[in-house]
Amino acid sequence: MAQNGGGGRKKREKPNILITGTPGTGKTTTATALAEAIQLRHINIGDLVKEKNLHDGWDDQFDCYLINEDLVCDELEDLMEEGGNIVDYHGGDFFPERWFDRVVVLQTENSVLYDRLTKRGYAGQKLTNNIECEIFQVLLEEAKGSYPEEIVVAMRSDCIEDINMNVATLTDWVRSWSCQS
Repeated sequence: MAQNGGGGRKKREKPNILITGTPGTGKTTTATALAEAIQLRHINIGDLVKEKNLHDGWDDQFDCYLINEDLVCDELEDLMEEGGNIVDYHGGDFFPERWFDRVVVLQTENSVLYDRLTKRGYAGQKLTNNIECEIFQVLLEEAKGSYPEEIVVAMRSDCIEDINMNVATLTDWVRSWSCQS
């Protein structure tokens, strides 16, 4: 947390939420709707990496940028200390634990996820790796290993009704949140 002028700890007035999950689980849709519902800042890490050049080049095999985690964390530090952020990214184990008050792992049934990813043009190893990641719940286990288990929640994200219910549940959580020092 940021230090105030008197040397004490400054409490965030609004929580920070990480929304993670395999590509295609609805992270950006959920984060956008939640940000609109509760007036928090939505930070899409993929977009941030592109806009601010926070990468070490392009991975031809997986058709994506090689994210520079240190540059991303440096870029976000002040915003995260302020609070009021919804961070949207398919991983989360490199972010400092102290940044988040809630970690949401979106999960999607495999056939639904397969359809979503193929519509996005995923194929070959990229498609296989992402489906296997979901089958083996890699991102849920990663979140549980990186953050206090009591702040990690798994949420179903198979259809628009699930997304609406998740946004409503998270909206209620944010409204009842108060910083625990």
